[in-house]
Order: sequence, then structure tokens, then C-alpha cells
Amino acid sequence: MPVSTPAVLHVPELADEPAFVHGFSTVAIGSVGLSHAPDPAPVLASRETFLRVLGLDDRALTTAGAIHGASVARIDEPVDHVDAVDALVTDRTDVVLFTTHADCYPIVLWDPEKNVAGLVHAGWRGTQAGVAGATVRFMREEYDCRFIRAGIGPGICGRCYQVGEEVASQFDRRFVLPDDGGKFLLDLSAANRAQLAAAGVKSVYDIAMCTKESYLFPSHRRHPDGTRFGAIVALR
Repeated sequence: MPVSTPAVLHVPELADEPAFVHGFSTVAIGSVGLSHAPDPAPVLASRETFLRVLGLDDRALTTAGAIHGASVARIDEPVDHVDAVDALVTDRTDVVLFTTHADCYPIVLWDPEKNVAGLVHAGWRGTQAGVAGATVRFMREEYDCRFIRAGIGPGICGRCYQVGEEVASQFDRRFVLPDDGGKFLLDLSAANRAQLAAAGVKSVYDIAMCTKESYLFPSHRRHPDGTRFGAIVALR
């Protein structure tokens, strides 16, 4: 009996919350990244499929124009694109937060008491800049959030993410292991888990799926063809 590829994956611990919608698209949906797409039409169709699978086909995406930093934007109404930010936060039920990835980590955030949600794009630069912690602090300052829960989605794991000394030296040594040929292995998931914990998030869940190792997601390190998977966060 053939095994079908799921269209969307979720952080299991957050999957059954009726007020909080989230998901990570797989190769079954197709690439959702416009920046390197030779033809935008199939990408836009894939984005529509992603929304439909999550039951959000009556809404439009608000996309973070990620620049690998630590800037956060509050979204109070649906907009197409938010330039120069790597994290989006909202308390609106008509907004769908959206980021694209090809090894960088999506991090979903939710405060069930305030019904506030956030979505973070965390590559090595954003992680080094503290984007996850900055988003948690932003949620506290803007919405008085006190009970934030976090889910770390798929990204390149610490066994696969080989970097040079110039990158490795910017991280605490507990997140870095020496590798062959003067290179290092960097564990971005562990770095973000520690950052969230340091920001006071007591519930941090990790889907623990590597984009380079798994067939379910595009990976720039495995095959740099410009394809991207997506992360969506929304409220009901």
C-alpha cells in the first residue's frame, strides 16, 4: 500500500488548539517561494492550496519580507507584504501570517490567554541577532502576553548544518561542534530553544525534523534550486 506525502505538518502539541491555526507545507503542496520562481503562477496556486488545506481559503496571506535580522512587526490588518522583518505578530482573526523557508527555522508562538500569535523566520543570522527572544518580548510589550507557548518547525539540524569559523565563532560553544576540515556543526534549533527559554517561554515544543535529511521539505543545502516551503500562523 503506497504511503502518501502529507500536505502539511504541525507541531503535535499545538495541533489541536481550536483558536490557533498553524502548519508547515511539504513538497506535496509545491514550492511557495516567489523570489526565485521562474513562473509565479504555480507558486501562487501552491499558496492557495496551503490556505485551503488549513481551512483558511477565505483569507489572504501577510508575508514577512525576511532579511535575516531581528525586526518584529505588529499586524493589525491583512496586508500583502511586510518589508524588512523576520517576525510577525497579531491578535486579529482576519490575518494570516506567512513566511518561506529552505533550511531556516519557522517558529510559531501563541498566547492562549490573550489569543495572540506570532511567526518567526530564524536562520543563522536571525538566530544570532536574537529574533525569537525579540518576538517574545514584543508580544509581552504590545499585548501583555504572559503565557506564551512556542513551536519550532522543520529546519536544518545540528548534524547537517556545516559552517565556517566565521559563523561558528558568533555562537555560544554549547551550540557548536567541530567537524572535518576545520569546519563546524551549528545547532540552530538548540540555540533557538535556549533563546526562547531565556526569554521566559516555559513551553517550547520542537518538531525535530531536518530539512536536509527529510524528503518532505526543500533544502537549500541539499538542492539549491530556489524552492521553498511555507509556514502559516492564524487565529480563530
